[in-house]
Amino acid sequence: MSKLDYCFSNDYMVLRPDRAGPFELLHLLFSPKVGRNRAVDCFTRTEIRSFLRRLAIFLNLLLQILLLVLAGPVAAIGAAVEFALNFIDNILQGKMEYPDRSSATYRSLTGLIDRRVDLDRSIAPADSRCHAALCVMASKVAYENEAFIRRVVAHRWQMEFVKFFNCWNEFENAYTAQAFVFCDKAAADAELVVVAFRGTPAFDTARWRADLDPSSYKVPRLGRAHAAYTHALGAQRNMGWPKWVEHVKGKPKRVYAYYAIRDAVKGILEANGKARVLVTGHGSGGALAVLFATVLAYHREKAVLDRMAGVYTFGQPRVGDAMLAMFAERNLDRPKKRHFRFAYTGDPQPRLPAGESSPAHFMHFGLCLHFDVSYNLKVFMEIPGEPSATSSSAGFVASRVNAARELVRGVYLGYGRSAYFREGWVLLLMRVLAVALPGLPFHRMHDYVNGVALAPRIPKDE
Repeated sequence: MSKLDYCFSNDYMVLRPDRAGPFELLHLLFSPKVGRNRAVDCFTRTEIRSFLRRLAIFLNLLLQILLLVLAGPVAAIGAAVEFALNFIDNILQGKMEYPDRSSATYRSLTGLIDRRVDLDRSIAPADSRCHAALCVMASKVAYENEAFIRRVVAHRWQMEFVKFFNCWNEFENAYTAQAFVFCDKAAADAELVVVAFRGTPAFDTARWRADLDPSSYKVPRLGRAHAAYTHALGAQRNMGWPKWVEHVKGKPKRVYAYYAIRDAVKGILEANGKARVLVTGHGSGGALAVLFATVLAYHREKAVLDRMAGVYTFGQPRVGDAMLAMFAERNLDRPKKRHFRFAYTGDPQPRLPAGESSPAHFMHFGLCLHFDVSYNLKVFMEIPGEPSATSSSAGFVASRVNAARELVRGVYLGYGRSAYFREGWVLLLMRVLAVALPGLPFHRMHDYVNGVALAPRIPKDE
């Protein structure tokens, strides 16, 4: 990549761990002229005089370099762990089958931690939780392979599977975004069209790096957006967000997330005058979901936006600055709120990217629906502060007390409340480990499923 790739932006800063050697890292510590540093793509005249800000960039680059080095080994270990867990799971169910990673029965680590795939049928269509319950389960199933998703949508949910998308990232030359689209009925009669983006897989350190990366672009009329999520969603080199992307003859035809999914949804809406749209995702999938809706507004896709029923995200990280937040809220939350951002206590991802949270940097927007450790739901505009597990002795003790409470709560809900909440052996094992290692289970997808199911109602007009 060259700096010409960012000419669509009038202000950008993109960290380049692939070009960060000892000289570049030392230069960051001792020189404010970051525009002359090969490890930072920005305007040549850019200077950062604050040593603390340069130190934060230095440490972030070190972490990203480590994650890049670990990407191959961690992916290999993760594939082996998932394969072994699927094999053990087959044996426990009395099936002596060799796991096939592309089959409709093979589960990701997320699917093994929480085996639930059925919708909670006790939640009626008129229930305020209905859309959230459908979206949280779609966000969970998005972690699985295409065959698994197709089987669940068609046979377990009795809905219409439309398409699975494996999408190209123009900046990383890799497939970094996955999503699927389905309808609650046959497309011609559908009342809901749902777009679900996949979050960061448990063993994909390259995607962890994207979640931690504070790189951003300032796009005229839109605001400053998170660079890694912008890339994954389908931004184009040199052009950013053109309204249409045309295939160049002689080059491979690529699928870009925003454009392919937008066109698929528009096709359904054009053939069906009553269908409404839900967009959802967990973690980085939530970031892609809210950016997808925001870029629709940027392109003035009124036909889609007017029929947007809601954007439901779970554990979503920050995706933009105050200008982008105002743009999104003006288009998604007026005249009524349509962006619902769920956060569970202790989930670290909604606090990413870490660092400054002034209006010039990343900030949250939309209604924050926060679950505490007992699944009590409260409404905030920002995530409430929590003690760190390592910053103080009080935080150290509190994190272990919460882990113990979650273990007891998991057993109680499964055996004292309902079989729907019964946790499998993988999750119970991770709960036990979490008493010693706070932070496990990873990223808490199951807690969002539980929180939505146990909430008395989902406030939408607070």
